Amino acid sequence: MSQTNLLDRRDVVSSLLRDRKDAIVVGGLGASTYDIAAAGDHARNFYLWGAMGGAVMIGLGLALAQPKLPVVVITGDGEMLMGMGSLATVGLQKPANLSIIVLDNESYGETGGQMSHTASAADLVGVARACGIADSRALDTMAAIEAFAPDLQDVSAGPRFASVKIDAANLERVLSNRDGMFILTRLRGALGFSPI
Repeated sequence: MSQTNLLDRRDVVSSLLRDRKDAIVVGGLGASTYDIAAAGDHARNFYLWGAMGGAVMIGLGLALAQPKLPVVVITGDGEMLMGMGSLATVGLQKPANLSIIVLDNESYGETGGQMSHTASAADLVGVARACGIADSRALDTMAAIEAFAPDLQDVSAGPRFASVKIDAANLERVLSNRDGMFILTRLRGALGFSPI
């Protein structure tokens, strides 16, 4: 790890989602989904369980389809590295209601903890900014997380991107329903659409 004062991932996600109101929350592969579920299962949570690299694009689609609702993507550094091209599309489309948070433990936690590119050369905040996401920042204290959390409700000033250096603790998995059709149908119902 290149950082010393790393944040607890569950504390970060819990703080970000404490006052989520009507936000749609998309969880990336693995640990970020467990963290979202640990903060409280919700009908507007969309868990990916798989589809590595797809969280930001799903969040973008939801943000464009629901411009009056805040859409929050919470994913890890490994998935963000795999789907880095999605940041260019977000920068082009500029959905004002989209927030992307990367929980960066500098490792590929789902495949054995190998060191990821963010431990050395890759600067995800710099990439996001270069892709046209002007509000791109690193958050490194719980005070900064708490100050950032209300911005997630703002549907007029995004998109926004934040990278949070977290510890690499292997925490207990908190599982929500893993049935993709159930998760999709539940989200559709929460948004006022009829079942598929």
